[in-house]
Amino acid sequence: MAAKTTSKKTAKKATGRVVVQQTRSAIGRPEDQHATLRGLGLGRVHRKRELEDTPAVRGMIGKVSHLVRVVE
Repeated sequence: MAAKTTSKKTAKKATGRVVVQQTRSAIGRPEDQHATLRGLGLGRVHRKRELEDTPAVRGMIGKVSHLVRVVE
């Protein structure tokens, strides 16, 4: 019976990942936005990063939402 419960947990396991792509340059933007992009692992236009889907990462994406997009 326990093995059956374990298989249900693994079947429901979500990926918990989000792919972010930089779409616009950070030139002329405030330094905190440059730092946020660096924190996301971005720095050049069209770069993609697969990141852990956490509230902190979602907040960073929200802060520079005009410079990045979430790739589905």
